[in-house]
Amino acid sequence: MRWIMMLTYVVAILITLSLMSVYILGVLTESLHKNESVNLFAKANIIADTVAGAIDVFDVFDDNADRQIEQIISGTVIRALAVNPSCTVLYDSNTEASLEGKVLMRDVINTAMQGEQAQTLSKSDDGNTIMSVAVPVMRDEKIKGVVYLVETIDDIDKTISYVKMNMIVFSVLISILVGMLSMGMSIMVTSRLDEFIKAAKEISNGNYKTRVNVSGDSELQELSDAMNSMCQALENVDETHKKFISDVSHELKTPLASIKLICDSIVDTAEPDIEMIKEFLADLSNEVDRLTRIVERLLTLTKIGNEEEQPTLTPVDFVVMLNAIMNRLRPNAEAKHILLCGDFDSADITPVLIDYDKLWEAVYNITDNAIKYTPENGTVKMELSSDAVEMSVSVSDNGPGIPESERECIFDRFYRLDDSRTRETGGTGLGLAIAKEAVLLHGGRIEVQESEMGGCKFIISIPKRTAEV
Repeated sequence: MRWIMMLTYVVAILITLSLMSVYILGVLTESLHKNESVNLFAKANIIADTVAGAIDVFDVFDDNADRQIEQIISGTVIRALAVNPSCTVLYDSNTEASLEGKVLMRDVINTAMQGEQAQTLSKSDDGNTIMSVAVPVMRDEKIKGVVYLVETIDDIDKTISYVKMNMIVFSVLISILVGMLSMGMSIMVTSRLDEFIKAAKEISNGNYKTRVNVSGDSELQELSDAMNSMCQALENVDETHKKFISDVSHELKTPLASIKLICDSIVDTAEPDIEMIKEFLADLSNEVDRLTRIVERLLTLTKIGNEEEQPTLTPVDFVVMLNAIMNRLRPNAEAKHILLCGDFDSADITPVLIDYDKLWEAVYNITDNAIKYTPENGTVKMELSSDAVEMSVSVSDNGPGIPESERECIFDRFYRLDDSRTRETGGTGLGLAIAKEAVLLHGGRIEVQESEMGGCKFIISIPKRTAEV
């Protein structure tokens, strides 16, 4: 991965520098050629004015005109030629290979004969770049001929080649520098990623205590924090599951041990009488019922937590349902001398579409918990309210309450606030989890807060869907 990152950066830089170099060289070449053509045109126009003013008839070239042209092009590699309207060369500054007296046909000369200045670039046989310009010679507003200048622009080519070579060297140096920097950065990044990979392998092996330590202020730091939070959550879930298995094993072990003891007692009794057998069987039935309740709660939680589970909606009168729950739990409350009361304003309460069994279970579990954890001579109060949007049921008590730090956890599956107290009351830590799943199944919410009586207040709110909808 480190090499891939480095090559990616280097290739990107090379492509960028190449495009920049092509653009810069193009602009530079065009600028140098333009400057040189301007210079040639200026000299050609001066020569044209000189030639036009020095003669009356263009076919006659005097020595004075020759000297003036030589002065204009002295110190340069410019070759100057003058041709008449019939394209015959009257003057050639190159005495060694003079074209004087010969016909010279060039496109730029033909263009200049039409009264327009012309320019062209070409390559010589030895590969040099040649710039040619032609301007008309005007006399009395008539074209008397053409001045044709030719120059080998080797200096410009050398300048462009020099700049090109420097750009190549610069690009190579920049690429090497970028390669080194990108390799360093990739090592730094991938070394941190190695920590994530190592941690992921540890997590896949079940080691949820693994943590990733990445310092700094970056996306990797945020990823590290998120991964550590995930590990903490997995660790909590794992510990909760292990604790739940231990708790359930304990809950199952107790009735099973009682059943074993009862059976052994019956077997070991030589001549048990009918009353003794009935008593043993009654105890045996109670223990079986206890086992059944534990298993049923586990099955209920598994079923209600299924994402594919859909509520079976029927129109239900909340007042009737809450009264039924109170009647079912009233003996438990009276056994502890607890006042179980309800405040139901039925004037505006209409039947609502809910899954009766699941919501009944939710309210029942919360109310049953309130009775279990409220001390003797306490109070448990149920209230019902409704508006145009939702229906709310609240259960309040004056028990010991729930610490604020624990309120976000009590609805988690298998969570038990107080192990010793939960075992005394026969709980498994499933009641509130079942209640939460049932409420969420209806698209509602469940909250816990401190009640006006000093204990806890659970509030169940569900969307109000009436039977008429």
